[in-house]
Amino acid sequence: MTNREFNVLFLCTGNSARSIMAECAMNRWGKGKFKASSAGSHPTGSVHPMTLQLLNELNYETRGLRSKSRDEFARPDSTPLDFVFTVCDKVAGEMCPVWPGQPITAHWGAADPAAFVGSEEAKRRYFLRIYTELENRIKIFASLPFDSLDRFALERRVREIGTVKPPEDQ
Repeated sequence: MTNREFNVLFLCTGNSARSIMAECAMNRWGKGKFKASSAGSHPTGSVHPMTLQLLNELNYETRGLRSKSRDEFARPDSTPLDFVFTVCDKVAGEMCPVWPGQPITAHWGAADPAAFVGSEEAKRRYFLRIYTELENRIKIFASLPFDSLDRFALERRVREIGTVKPPEDQ
């Protein structure tokens, strides 16, 4: 792997919560090493309000975040991707387009916080739990020794990261 900024895409179905949170976390924890984006197979057209609230509480810049289609990243003239991570089981089972750049892919599934039903405070805690699960994986990923890993080893490591679960009591 070369010493350059890698393009990362996080995929979900609606692109309103998990993939948006992962995009923000990757751009924070991988700054200078990774450039993250997110998309959905069936985008909702808007970012979930609790996603925006949580990201604002965590001091992320949320202007410009939007729910968008994965098709924007699959055109022949799209920026080549180095990594594509699915963060929901539904999209992981779908037929994905051919991505420019022959990226390394892995499934980093997390529960859907947008589907959670409860009080506003319970929702906020649930969104934070899912954010933390994704952030932990992203921190592990960003700390990998890319210079010393060949493609096969890197593929194995990113798939292993997808199995990392958060502590139960968060």
